[in-house]
Amino acid sequence: MALATESTPLGGQQTALRQEISSSSSPIVQPLSRSHVQRMDALARANEIRSQRAHLKRELKAGRVAISDLLAQPPSCISTAKVFDLLLAVPRYGRVKVNKVLAHCRISPSKTVGGLSERQRTELVTMLRRQR
Repeated sequence: MALATESTPLGGQQTALRQEISSSSSPIVQPLSRSHVQRMDALARANEIRSQRAHLKRELKAGRVAISDLLAQPPSCISTAKVFDLLLAVPRYGRVKVNKVLAHCRISPSKTVGGLSERQRTELVTMLRRQR
């Protein structure tokens, strides 16, 4: 504590206050640890969701699934997927076009499918259906 030896206008009172504050900080709360089985189950679920998303993106890229239908009634596996990433999987949609669509619908590029409000979802689906 180099600051404890410095002379301050308040003298030793400031040093005592600093020591009191630093010693009264709350203990660090450790997150609950999961068992090995719980970690493996979570990993298996995450891998299943990733493979389902990859399959949906391939279907989008091939044109076998319409993005507007997918966003209108999203399956649970894409609820945490970013809208930006799904739109990039659509043919003829690059970063510039995706950003324009999202800006027009007032949707953040970091927004997830599950996080879309009803207004955002309706506006986005309507716009994408018009562009087909």
